[in-house]
Amino acid sequence: MPSERGRSVDPDVGPHVLAQRRASRRGHVPILAAVAAGGAIGALTRYGVSLWLPHAPRAFPWATFTINVTGCLLIGVLMVLISEVWSAHRLLYPFLGTGVLGGYTTFSAYAVDGRVLLGAGHPEVGIVYLGGTLAGALAAVYAGVLLARWVTGSRRSNDRRRR
Repeated sequence: MPSERGRSVDPDVGPHVLAQRRASRRGHVPILAAVAAGGAIGALTRYGVSLWLPHAPRAFPWATFTINVTGCLLIGVLMVLISEVWSAHRLLYPFLGTGVLGGYTTFSAYAVDGRVLLGAGHPEVGIVYLGGTLAGALAAVYAGVLLARWVTGSRRSNDRRRR
């Protein structure tokens, strides 16, 4: 904090540090805008899928399961494209990864759905749903990575094995 004379009381937070913080905040505005725009698209898509695949209260939540598994598949594809195939713009991952896919996937709804199923006297469905979503999501990320590498011909994983 600056003192009354304009000098910094704490030498670690002088005027130069405050100026750097202000400049840094301005640099984050495009990233925040990309995440917000992508998040809106992802959330609207998730809502559309939930309308397309409604489920009864205590039944297997197919919409949430489908959203999370397909979102994880796309995350696996995106990881390969951005890290191995493309020289990506700095806003592409915040827009697509954090924004669109972060807004699309809904692991908070997964937890709530699981809790509702377990607490409503349907423990079998709840356990299958919780375990199936977790296994499906992990398998989908791996499948997305393999699919993207196969389609693009990326050999990065093979290069690591040869070393």
